Amino acid sequence: MKVTANNRPGAGAVYTKYRQPFLSNITGAKSKDLLLRNEDVQVLHGFDTKENAENYLGTALFKNDVVTALKPYLAADPEIRIYELA
Repeated sequence: MKVTANNRPGAGAVYTKYRQPFLSNITGAKSKDLLLRNEDVQVLHGFDTKENAENYLGTALFKNDVVTALKPYLAADPEIRIYELA
């Protein structure tokens, strides 16, 4: 996600607020990690299956809570990628 330096604390607070609800309530959730880099902010979500990762994007937690909370901090639309390890 493109987040300016002055907005990184706010984006980090969103991560902290929704980390445990994600891990406790989302089917297949295994991990959630935050990478604060000079060029961007990344949140890495781990799931047990690709299907559960894709399904998360349709949940109320993601659409109504996380996305809404992050909007004020984003300098551009976020890029979402799903990877599957073979």
